[in-house]
Amino acid sequence: MDSLIVHSVLVVLIVLSIATWSIAILKLKLLKKVAAETQEFSQTFWNADSWEKGQSIASDAKGDVAGLAMAGFEQFAEYQRNPGSLKFAGEIHEVLERPMRQEIQKILRRHEKGLAELASIGSTAPFIGLFGTVWGIMDAMQSISASGQASIDVVAGPIGEALIATAIGIAAALPAVVFYNYFLRKMKIWVTELDGFTEDFLRLASREFHQSNK
Repeated sequence: MDSLIVHSVLVVLIVLSIATWSIAILKLKLLKKVAAETQEFSQTFWNADSWEKGQSIASDAKGDVAGLAMAGFEQFAEYQRNPGSLKFAGEIHEVLERPMRQEIQKILRRHEKGLAELASIGSTAPFIGLFGTVWGIMDAMQSISASGQASIDVVAGPIGEALIATAIGIAAALPAVVFYNYFLRKMKIWVTELDGFTEDFLRLASREFHQSNK
């Protein structure tokens, strides 16, 4: 029974390690995809020669930034249809900023998926491994006591096996912590880029609004 518990701990740690690498690989692929989509969209969008052309490019494009642009375009069109409604009280910059900020929050919530799991694995795996080690040492001590032998050869084997659980726990936790910090840093950089695009779009929308209402 005691050996079964230690083995179960090892299985749990292996599963957590597999989960860590699976999440990391999926998120790395997602980051690569987002970077490619953003670069492609930015190049075509900012080279558009009119507001309408920019909207057409955004509607056909994929990715977070294209979705953010469409949130602005849709709100801009609704504002022009109902300029006197209470919903759109204020300057065009203020009217568009809120829905675009809300879209940024939606984007971030999508990118946050998996981070909580990595944080949990990083913080709990060492303790799970330590639990397996403590239980294994207790089992080893009971076996040594029952046998009546306490030589180094008898003690080293069972305790050495018990310590493997702690080693595997640390080995499972380290990649989770590293990946968590890496993806968290990437998210902060991504927020900065989305904020920058939003500010540029708001300036563009303000210019378009004033030109169309001259």
